[in-house]
Amino acid sequence: MASRALSQLLLAMMLPLMELESTFVPTVHSDPKPSGEKSGHELNQNKGVGELALVSSYVQLEFSNRTRPQELPENFTLPVASTSLPPRMLTALALTTECRVNHNGTRFCTCHSGYLWNTTLCSLYPTCHGHRSEIDPCMCRSFHGPAPGYCQLLPPAPANLILDSQQQTPRDTLNLILLKKEEATNLRWYLKHPESHKLIFLRPGTSVSQMSSQGQAGLRITGLSHHWTGLYVSIFEAQGFRWELHQVVQVPLEEKEVVRLPDKLSISCVASTGFQLSCCIPLTNLAYTATWSPGQGSQASLHNFSDSQCLVLTVERCPAADTTYTCTLHSQNLAPLRAPVSITVIQDGDTTCPEDFLVVAWNVTKAGFVAQAPCPMNKRGVVKRLCGPDGIWGPIQNTCTEAKILAMCLKAKLLLEGQGKPDEEVQRILSQLRGQVGVVSTPSDLQEMLHTVTLLANVVAETRTELTDSALKDLLTTTDKILEVNLSSLWTLAQAQKPSLASDLLKAVETLVHSLRPQQHPFFFTSSNVLLQSQLLRHTSPPGYQMSFSAWPLLQARIPWYSLAPLVHNGTNVSITSLVLQKLDHHLPSSYTQGLWNTPYTTPGLVLVVSITADGQTFTQAELIMDFEHMNGTLHCVFWDYSLFQGQGGWSDKGCQVHAANTSTIIQCVCQHLTAFSILMSQHTVPENPILDLLSQVGVGVSILALLMCLVIYRLVWRVVVRNKVSFFRHATLYNMVICLLVADTCFLGSPFFPSGYHSLLCLATAFLCHFFYLATFFWMLAQALVMAHQLLFVFHQLSKYLVLSLMVILGYLCPLGFAGITLGLYLPQRKYLWEGKCLLNGDGVMLHAFSEPVLVIVCVNGLVLVIAVLKLVRPSLSEGPPAEKHQALVGVLKALLILTPIFGLTWGLGVVVIFDQDSMVSHYIFTILNSLQGVFILVFGCLTDKKVLQALRKRFHVPGTQSSNSAISLATNESYTSEHSKERSEHASYEERMTD
Repeated sequence: MASRALSQLLLAMMLPLMELESTFVPTVHSDPKPSGEKSGHELNQNKGVGELALVSSYVQLEFSNRTRPQELPENFTLPVASTSLPPRMLTALALTTECRVNHNGTRFCTCHSGYLWNTTLCSLYPTCHGHRSEIDPCMCRSFHGPAPGYCQLLPPAPANLILDSQQQTPRDTLNLILLKKEEATNLRWYLKHPESHKLIFLRPGTSVSQMSSQGQAGLRITGLSHHWTGLYVSIFEAQGFRWELHQVVQVPLEEKEVVRLPDKLSISCVASTGFQLSCCIPLTNLAYTATWSPGQGSQASLHNFSDSQCLVLTVERCPAADTTYTCTLHSQNLAPLRAPVSITVIQDGDTTCPEDFLVVAWNVTKAGFVAQAPCPMNKRGVVKRLCGPDGIWGPIQNTCTEAKILAMCLKAKLLLEGQGKPDEEVQRILSQLRGQVGVVSTPSDLQEMLHTVTLLANVVAETRTELTDSALKDLLTTTDKILEVNLSSLWTLAQAQKPSLASDLLKAVETLVHSLRPQQHPFFFTSSNVLLQSQLLRHTSPPGYQMSFSAWPLLQARIPWYSLAPLVHNGTNVSITSLVLQKLDHHLPSSYTQGLWNTPYTTPGLVLVVSITADGQTFTQAELIMDFEHMNGTLHCVFWDYSLFQGQGGWSDKGCQVHAANTSTIIQCVCQHLTAFSILMSQHTVPENPILDLLSQVGVGVSILALLMCLVIYRLVWRVVVRNKVSFFRHATLYNMVICLLVADTCFLGSPFFPSGYHSLLCLATAFLCHFFYLATFFWMLAQALVMAHQLLFVFHQLSKYLVLSLMVILGYLCPLGFAGITLGLYLPQRKYLWEGKCLLNGDGVMLHAFSEPVLVIVCVNGLVLVIAVLKLVRPSLSEGPPAEKHQALVGVLKALLILTPIFGLTWGLGVVVIFDQDSMVSHYIFTILNSLQGVFILVFGCLTDKKVLQALRKRFHVPGTQSSNSAISLATNESYTSEHSKERSEHASYEERMTD
């Protein structure tokens, strides 16, 4: 070889061979053949002289100059070293491979048509462009030194690629089937878009699915659009070669993809003689021709853009009447697409909005119409403004969006559907997003950018993509700029259209932060709005993992060692990531679960996100202790629950509690799970008031003493005061009310002495008993009122004592037991049953729905019964006049209801006022006094004001004046009392006989 810059020809072909004299070859090298080939001397070893044989031989021809001869010699003799057969002559020759050698000895070898490098060489050596490519057709390879082989003859294609239909329908399903004749491996699918001319890798996604069976493989794409149009490529390996099969897919456009600007127009022929209309379509591999009609007196021009093309109609003369212009798009073998634009001509006398130049130029517009103007350069969309019915312009609605932001959002959407490689595309889009935050100027820009982040988070979650540190920095920098104050007005406008915007961003950032590669730990990031700490935890011991931030008011957070110890075993790498987002909670909707009052709250301006991953798996259950700087008012530890309120999200306190810290300057939140945390500060909170607490405790204590006195009195005078059915029912009701209220008050007074929390059975039992017995007190009052109403309304339909008493027991005990049981079953699993830090029913919605509402209904029913009783007793009919004894008993019941019902009703009416107006201290004091003295009211108005009870007590304790009083009572009841013991027994027997009627 005279020079290193040589032109080489590699010949390898099955050639006819016959015996001739040897002929000199310029320079011939015989090299080992690639695997699978047979050398010439291995073939036809037993062939005789003059016979023909197909021989494959590797012959290298080198030429000293750069240009090979136009024609090769006709006759060549195989070198002796390559065969042990007698000399034979080549009668035909074909070139397979051509190589060129540069100055450093690198050979660039290209295959001729019909030949390819085998799979082994394709995988080991780069292309002639200097890189290895999995989608290269293996036509040209680069070798350092001599080429280890040559391009080989391709056998017939081992598979067929079948498409169900060349013309697809939008939103339909595409099916590509690869029918395999030979075993095929390493199958991959690609799409080449008509505008980009790049091969895009297709993988399983929300729209793409792949199937494989014994004799075939398939690609299915659902929900087709014009983004799935182009050349589909199937690349696989079979018979030692890499194969490519192609199919062209065309997806026509839909009418909604034809953009009209404007879509309707009102025009003043006086102010303007002409106007422009345009219809635009995205680029596609289908050829469309567009026409406008009517076209008289108009000119149409075509404008091409990077991602679309528009047909613009310039109307030079204003039409005489209202006209509809139609843009019609035609494509071969497709139904035409029509986009109509209605033009309304403003007539004399019509109300109009005048010409204006706010933001953009607004022409004279008819009242009730929406004027439209194109967006500035590099933006997509339209600017709209309503002309009001009174001829006054409305606010401007700007839907313009940066073209680059829209392009990134589309890439992310298609990536989620299955176009592209997440490992490469997610990093690229995040880098591009960082550069576009500065151009965000409209609500649409903000929405599309946040939607892009959400789409990328979904891609990462679906494909388990791991982010590099540079990609995560791009994300956090973008988030930091999005949360800046100067975008707050855009946030307000954007959230008016999509309330869940901030919730979606929080979830997306949380997902992406979890995806940092383990090799990138430890990782720290600090900015004005975003703080991040991420590190590997290889072992743990008390006190566990701690993190601290300089953000206000968060001081530090920690995970106890007993929550982490089960994860750190056998050398498992545990990754813990802590993220603080400032200002984001101000953009989150003011939505709260039933465990929180539906009143305004403020948040401290931060959200804490903590995640734990081990061996690629994310753990959400662990105890997290957060220390916040002390703030005024009542605080709630909460987390953001993405599933609440139809996916818009809301604050929930499930699994979180406020604990008292060791110092007065720290508020501690303890949560049993990991998610986005913050704290809520109530703006309408009554602080702890020791005077109210003292009044409540003293009042309940006095009430308990009064109730005990009631029981003692009834024990002494029971047989004397129950002289008929009405008296029996009245005093039986009061007796049961006393029992219920006594038990309830005792539980209430003792509740502070029990350990609070759901882990304490005593605490749960106390709350349940308080709820049940307080409810039972009112249900017994209801039973008394209903019995009285029956006695007044159904005079001639008397019920037996035992039946009425059974019904009263059912109403007085079983009904409140059902209410209390249902409340326990509903709210205990949600951990909303207990008042925070107390062994009482939750003071939020649970108390309102499970206690206050039933009580107020009972009070209203009692009030209705009182009205009926007064009317009946004041104006009885001749046939309904009750006997004197019965009349006296009914009057006693009426007195009790007249006094107790208003007092009890006022008490719990004030309770509802306190619930909804917690700033009113007067209502707090009145409610506390009335509520704690209910036992005293029963003693005074149920027992001590009853003449029969007083008379019986005087007689019992031989108080002077007993006889005269007794005589008066006897006249009223048609019975007389004597001091002899035998006469009292006979009267009691007579009473028993009457009561059993």
